[in-house]
Amino acid sequence: MRALTIEPGHADSLRLDTVPEPPLRDGSVLVQTLAIGVCGTDHEILEGHYGWAPPGEARLIVGHESLGRVLEAPPDAGVVPGDLVAGIVRRPDPVPCPACAAGQWDMCRNGLYTERGIKERNGYAGERFRIEPQFVVRIDRALGLDGVLLEPASVVAKAWEQVERIGSRSSTWQPSIVLVTGAGPIGLLAALMGTQRGHEIHVFDRVREGVKPELVQALGATYHAGSLDKLAPDLVIECTGATPVILDALDRLAPDGIICLAGVSSGDHVIDFDLGRLNRSMVLENTVLFGTVNANREHYVAAAEALARADRAWLGRVISRRVPLDRWHEAFVRQPDDVKVVIEFGS
Repeated sequence: MRALTIEPGHADSLRLDTVPEPPLRDGSVLVQTLAIGVCGTDHEILEGHYGWAPPGEARLIVGHESLGRVLEAPPDAGVVPGDLVAGIVRRPDPVPCPACAAGQWDMCRNGLYTERGIKERNGYAGERFRIEPQFVVRIDRALGLDGVLLEPASVVAKAWEQVERIGSRSSTWQPSIVLVTGAGPIGLLAALMGTQRGHEIHVFDRVREGVKPELVQALGATYHAGSLDKLAPDLVIECTGATPVILDALDRLAPDGIICLAGVSSGDHVIDFDLGRLNRSMVLENTVLFGTVNANREHYVAAAEALARADRAWLGRVISRRVPLDRWHEAFVRQPDDVKVVIEFGS
């Protein structure tokens, strides 16, 4: 079969290879790949900054945002042939740590986890893949290709779950104003889940026109480019990883507010920062700043439910480019109007 493979650590080594069929040890459920999503992590792997091949192998099959159709499944798998599914990315560490032992591998404490298409496990960017029943998630068939958004949506579902857990420290906390910084796929899906919860949503991004402002406005949310005026949010879901944006969010957060960091900074931006002032404001105003990454099965299931409730036309516009497998290289060339780019493997 054909698959997209890379030699981790070597820039521009991605290619379309002929590889063996997925081995049974990968799982008893056989899936025909329909599409994979391309995200910032994939670009980092392509550039040689990230990624690890499976032990004993030189190349890694990439792809962690998956969508496929079940071809074969044992009777007790929880899915049947024809089901539309996505694969969970992370696998628990073999020790396991307390979090992994409890099924919360997204909170792994020792870093020995593996990840499909990223860290020591082949990904989903082959024409077929095998997967363990406990790591496959059924998707509403009506979603069609939009089901490829499940993995980024699971990250957002975890962010919202963590926010609500922290917010429950006070029986009176209810976020009346929510600010989402960044209108990429994560930010847009965060805004979607915020509107589904009935919150007043504001989205900040530097793009002033085009599909991003239109998608935000279609949710009934408010789009900001360049200035947030005197907005004082109760909750910020930060999806850019941009240091100036994070600092601005800290400055304008309302008392008892929460900031969830869901974007990863580049690490090459040095800025003067008064940590003492941050300490004073967080202590005196009961504010919380925390980070979140990855997702476990519960979050994937919650994300699947959120996508099923979303407007289909809106989701279809989040996927801004669909690239056939034979032209896979086009998916990794960024375009000005890109939101989410996917590579299609079949109908």
